[in-house]
Amino acid sequence: MQVLVTGASGFVGGRLTSALVEEGHRVRAMTRRPEAYAGAGAAVAGDVTDEGSLRRALEGCEAAYYLVHSLDAADFQDRDAAAARTFGRAAADAGVRRIVYLGGLGDDADDLSAHLRSRREVERLLGGAGVPVTVLRAGIVVGHGGVSWEMTRQLVAHLPAMVTPRWVHTRTQPIAVADVVRYLVGVLEAPEAEGRVFEVGGPDVLEYLEMLTRVADIQGRHLFVLPVPLLSPQLSSRWLALVTDVDVQTGRSLIDSMTNEVVVTDDAIRRVVPFEPMDYDQAVLVALGERAADRRRSAGSGRRLGLLARGARS
Repeated sequence: MQVLVTGASGFVGGRLTSALVEEGHRVRAMTRRPEAYAGAGAAVAGDVTDEGSLRRALEGCEAAYYLVHSLDAADFQDRDAAAARTFGRAAADAGVRRIVYLGGLGDDADDLSAHLRSRREVERLLGGAGVPVTVLRAGIVVGHGGVSWEMTRQLVAHLPAMVTPRWVHTRTQPIAVADVVRYLVGVLEAPEAEGRVFEVGGPDVLEYLEMLTRVADIQGRHLFVLPVPLLSPQLSSRWLALVTDVDVQTGRSLIDSMTNEVVVTDDAIRRVVPFEPMDYDQAVLVALGERAADRRRSAGSGRRLGLLARGARS
């Protein structure tokens, strides 16, 4: 099947393009800079703000994965809505038969955060021009390079003690990025997945505080936590920006969502794509292992460049 993957160089998209190619699909990896793309599939130029470029990228594709969001912008809701509307129109014009979207868990009966409300709006707008949309809703995705995971890892790495707000006791159902990719690939050709919304998660339901302490335990660290009920989302996001690589705007969007419980209430996906997802501790170990391997590769590349530079000067 000819498939377009947006966000192909991102945290999930980079892994998804490789998995789709391994399954025998013909993959177009959409990026704004195809000349710099080094991942799986054939790079194609495209921008979700440019409908003409989307039509060209989608031409001849039977399905498309939508993995785009703008959390690092203050007006992310407006940007994401406009992009989803544009993509849905372009997909319909190109004759795409299915869009697959990775959204966010959360009970619609709750007072959802702006981030989660935006994810719901994107679900609706993508299908506005008539293309069936298959939605996978996930909570925290654990894997090397993911923003939510990096926030967790860096908090544990940098702070032996931390002051935390009440949201550390909110429950979530984390899932390994490899399992998210497995679900994304699995629904592509499943007839019963067309036009449906699925909830995906790992086997563990944990409070955010438990996630932090388990990462600390796995790494042999001691973590002392002092909850402070009045620590606002704005102060929390500025604090995060000081001790992690997460910028203030992205941190604020993520923290706002941490007041909403994100737990799977319908496991229908397990019957469409049957397998046993890895537990949280295993997902953490895989993420830490990937990070260590990445650092070794970077160090090796640095040493080779240094040797080449010294050789050129001699």
